[in-house]
Amino acid sequence: MAETYDLAIVGGGIVGLATCFQLSQRAPGLKVILLEKETAVGSHQSSRNSGVLHSGIYYPQGSAKATHCIEGKSMMEQFCQEHQIPWERCGKVIVATEGAQVPYLEKLHDRAIENGIACDRISVKELKVLEPHAAGVRAIHVPGTGIVDFGAVCRKLAERIVASGLRIERRWQLADVGGSSTEFILRPRNGETIRSRYLVNCGGLHSDRILKMTGQQPPVRIIPFRGEYYELTPEASHLCRNLIYPVPDPNFPFLGVHFTRMIGGGVECGPNAVLAMAREGYTWRNWNLRDLGETLGHVGFRKIAMRYMGTGIGEIGRSLWKPMFVRALQRLIPEIRGKHLRKAPAGVRAQAISADGKLVDDFLFVDQPRAIHVCNAPSPAATASLRIGQTIADKVIQRFLRG
Repeated sequence: MAETYDLAIVGGGIVGLATCFQLSQRAPGLKVILLEKETAVGSHQSSRNSGVLHSGIYYPQGSAKATHCIEGKSMMEQFCQEHQIPWERCGKVIVATEGAQVPYLEKLHDRAIENGIACDRISVKELKVLEPHAAGVRAIHVPGTGIVDFGAVCRKLAERIVASGLRIERRWQLADVGGSSTEFILRPRNGETIRSRYLVNCGGLHSDRILKMTGQQPPVRIIPFRGEYYELTPEASHLCRNLIYPVPDPNFPFLGVHFTRMIGGGVECGPNAVLAMAREGYTWRNWNLRDLGETLGHVGFRKIAMRYMGTGIGEIGRSLWKPMFVRALQRLIPEIRGKHLRKAPAGVRAQAISADGKLVDDFLFVDQPRAIHVCNAPSPAATASLRIGQTIADKVIQRFLRG
């Protein structure tokens, strides 16, 4: 007989872990299990990123990203402080490298002020004080931006969850969802079947598939975009003191290649944003015919591919030809040369795309009578994870368990 739980959380990335942690704090009497298919928690998006504690400057006032990021960053800083996880509020500069970018830089500054985020316009001379090797015609300084190791955060969250008496089951990969109007039956590819009254889907790259398993047609398709990174060699690491970002393309939900000092040492450069051939396709050698077929067969993706064909070709070029990547970095730091860069691990971003060909830019939660599905949680989800977990925990407690 399968063991029965009050709630099952599918996905042991930082959002699933944060949700489980918040429930352990807010509803300690619940019998909760977190199910993770890998041998370690936080193995994918949660630990394969730039490690930036985002301030919330990029997101429209009132959006889920803005509210969750701003509050979540404070919660994350407090959590790291309490649990001795190294972090730092180092600040970043966002640099316009040409005059045409200045109006967009001004919009970012205005958005920061609207969101209550400290942000200063700085001159080229002031930019050189903060980042002596950066080049640009105008810049803004965001002093509240920070850095952390989100992988370490995941491990600490898992430790606290288990200490609270809840269960984390690793190497447990969901194969099918069945059940009735009163419970879910979660069947794995191997391992024990789980029965649960309620379900929270934090499946990240597979969240749309998990939603479909419950009998509902997903409103979006998850399309994987690989972000490839380089790391500065030790002799070149002095070229970046903290974080140097470009002005992002206002029509594309990626921030562009940038420089990020890492909390463990070194400087990371990237990422680009190239279509991955598998949902966990960390290199060009990683292909999955099912994943690729679902991507190419999705009408929304085909519309986006046509609309951004030039951008996509540029991203592929930067992926396959290092000198193109170097040139993109030289817009921010002209002294960079190919010899200063060595390959670093890549990440894959789960980007939700709607059937009408739109990139879903905000967090997306899909509710069912006994389930909550997190169907879009790209950056700044790691920064905002504790606040996202709080939102989901509140829904579980208020709407489900007290309904």
